Amino acid sequence: MIGILIDASLVVVNGFHAALKSGNAGEAMRLLAADALLLEAGGIETRAEYEKNHLPADIEFEKAITTMRGPSRVTVAGDAAWAITNSEYKGTFQGKPVDSIGVELMVLSRDSAGWRIRTIHWSGRSRRPAA
Repeated sequence: MIGILIDASLVVVNGFHAALKSGNAGEAMRLLAADALLLEAGGIETRAEYEKNHLPADIEFEKAITTMRGPSRVTVAGDAAWAITNSEYKGTFQGKPVDSIGVELMVLSRDSAGWRIRTIHWSGRSRRPAA
C-alpha cells in the first residue's frame, strides 16, 4: 500500500516539473493546493503570488537550461507526504551561464481529489569550482 501512495505522490511531483518544462502553467497550478506556499531565497509566496510573479520566470528558466534531477526520496505518513530531490542546472539563462546545484522539498497532502502540493521549498547555489 505504501508503495502505491509513494508512486501516486511522485506522479504529482514529476508532473509539476514536467508542466514547468513544457510551459504548461495551468497544469503546474492545478497541482498546487489552494493554500500552497512557495519558499525560496528567504521569501515566502502564496499560490496567487507565485502564479503572478514567479511562475513565468520558472517556466522560462526550465525551458532554457538543462536540469538533471536525482531520484526523489519520498516519505508517506497517512494523508501527508514529503519528497526531497537534488538537482543540477546547466546552461544559459537570460544571457548568463548557469552551473548550479539545488535541493527541493515538496510537502503534499491527499484528499478526495488526490495528492496536491502544499509547500515547495527550493534551496540552491552556484557550483563551486573544483579545487
